[in-house]
Amino acid sequence: MESGKDVGDVAGAAAEQDGRRGTGEMGNSNKRQAESAPQEALRPHAETAFAGELAALAAQDDRPRPARWNLSPWAVATYLLGGTLPDGTVITPKYVGPRRIVEVAVTTLATDRALLLLGVPGTAKTWVSEHLAAAVSGDSTLLVQGTAGTPEEAIRYGWNYAQLLAHGPSRDALVPSPVMRAMADGMTARVEELTRIPADVQDTLITILSEKTLPIPELGAEVQAVPGFNLIATANDRDRGVNELSSALRRRFNTVVLPLPESVQAEVDIVSRRVEQLGRSLDLPRLPDGTEEILRVVTVFRELRGGVTDDGRTKVKSPSGTLSTAEAISVVTNGLALAAHFGDGVLRPTDVAAGILGAVVRDPAADRVVWQEYLETVVRERDGWKDFYRACREVSA
Repeated sequence: MESGKDVGDVAGAAAEQDGRRGTGEMGNSNKRQAESAPQEALRPHAETAFAGELAALAAQDDRPRPARWNLSPWAVATYLLGGTLPDGTVITPKYVGPRRIVEVAVTTLATDRALLLLGVPGTAKTWVSEHLAAAVSGDSTLLVQGTAGTPEEAIRYGWNYAQLLAHGPSRDALVPSPVMRAMADGMTARVEELTRIPADVQDTLITILSEKTLPIPELGAEVQAVPGFNLIATANDRDRGVNELSSALRRRFNTVVLPLPESVQAEVDIVSRRVEQLGRSLDLPRLPDGTEEILRVVTVFRELRGGVTDDGRTKVKSPSGTLSTAEAISVVTNGLALAAHFGDGVLRPTDVAAGILGAVVRDPAADRVVWQEYLETVVRERDGWKDFYRACREVSA
């Protein structure tokens, strides 16, 4: 049987030969990323967008680092949560939430257990996963996107069928998956929406996570993970089509639950910061402060998903949608675009009303009743919300 090192070299060689960037075929070299990526990307990877912060942290990070980690666990947590370095460099927060959650997640990656980020939709699971991989390995692109059609090959390996038909199973014909690449190079792999992957494909991970080995029976070989390898998966149990994790697979993960923001102000801060970043990437004109409308959007979403008004005095019905923080970000970003291109440059209730309606009313029959009742019993009676009420009534008519 060939050694794991030999097959790891094969995985790297196959990756360089193939050169593709799709699921199951992505490279893990920052140099190759820079050479193959366009000069300007609509959404740069985290390691590119925040390269300056990562470099500043690495330069001042004198704490112990696990094998093949670019930063120490302390520096990784600082990168996610934000802070000011001794030389005055400001690290912007990537995640707003309890510090202990981030510390547990980072520590898990330094052990032999994989990390499962669990939470309702819109709790920044994918965002945290990407930034963790960027900080730990300097590469967040070793990604398997989970869907109902994700095949086993996306997690294990596939074949170049032209090579396979011409020469049979061989090193040149093997196409390594992102997980195989991460194992061979001691990197962090990511699996998004794990519970959307069929159960039999999910269980492909059991041997990888428990034995740290990926057998290749066609070649009589295996890939053995080298120090530094680990895996981050994300999952939620709110969407339809969820495949429950087997108990055997769940035992291989340390589960960290990402909660919804604890307070209105915390959620407003998250939405404001993310909208500002998106506005820059989309070249939207800078607008005057829109905090008032952001506060209204966040308040509406929190009250509807919680089933009670913010003061706790009035119970309201909840619609079928999740009304997550991510959806609030989308509503406000769209509102900013409307204000910039078709308005007077100021974010107003008319800019966000249609987006709120689209987020709340997913089921035209049931959700519309919930929304109309909320408008009349809560929004209409709230001081200072008359313009907002009129805008929402107009788009709801």
